Amino acid sequence: MHFGLMLAVAMTASLGTSCVAQKKDKDGFVQIFDGKTLKGWDGDPTYWRVENGNLVGEITPTTLLKTNNFIIWRGGEPGDFEFKGEFNITSEGNSGINYRSDQLTDVPFALRGYQADIDGKNRYTGQNYEERKRTTLAYRGQKTTIPPYTGAATPEAVRANVKNNAWGGLTVTGSLGNSDSLKTKIKAEDWNTFRLVIKGNRLQHYINDVLMSEVTDEDTVNGKAKGLMGVQVHVGPPMKVQYRNLMLKQL
Repeated sequence: MHFGLMLAVAMTASLGTSCVAQKKDKDGFVQIFDGKTLKGWDGDPTYWRVENGNLVGEITPTTLLKTNNFIIWRGGEPGDFEFKGEFNITSEGNSGINYRSDQLTDVPFALRGYQADIDGKNRYTGQNYEERKRTTLAYRGQKTTIPPYTGAATPEAVRANVKNNAWGGLTVTGSLGNSDSLKTKIKAEDWNTFRLVIKGNRLQHYINDVLMSEVTDEDTVNGKAKGLMGVQVHVGPPMKVQYRNLMLKQL
């Protein structure tokens, strides 16, 4: 009986390992959206659905938002990881991919944290914007360092350090290219790839395999080492954003 129990445990462990191994591709990435259902994701069905194999966020004239809305991945709170996939957004659209984020308790389906910005006119696509916190941490084309924060750890004090929708303390340490030149690498109203390489306090955002922004965050008061992931539909006019082939590799 003891041997049988051990054998059952061993078989279960082996099956679990096998299932996990089958879900990973040759580079160690795991698919986190199956293209058929919203299994593993948590969002308001008013704005989020699956269509033609894509994760779709849409605002219509009858469903305009008062606050930004997210669909949240419930598979964990990644710390160091690579996240890749594809997106397609309409010209009036505004979206983004949040990571290492907190979920607000007083606003439905709202996240606060780092965001790889995406918009239909490609003014901001590729930059690093911290939703509901320090705002812009690096514009497209910038390498920046965020120095340690020494102010009061209150939302009001943090907000007071924001100037013109950018964090007042950021230091530009290098260039990845001119923002307008990098914009030409992004296709309007078509599919583009994204890849986020998030390791330690270095946050890199790639679009179509081109590094668009890089942040080194030395602010341990406001920065986060892990947290929730999700994608956004933004307050504004009617819009549609689609995501597909979402693959995650935890480092």
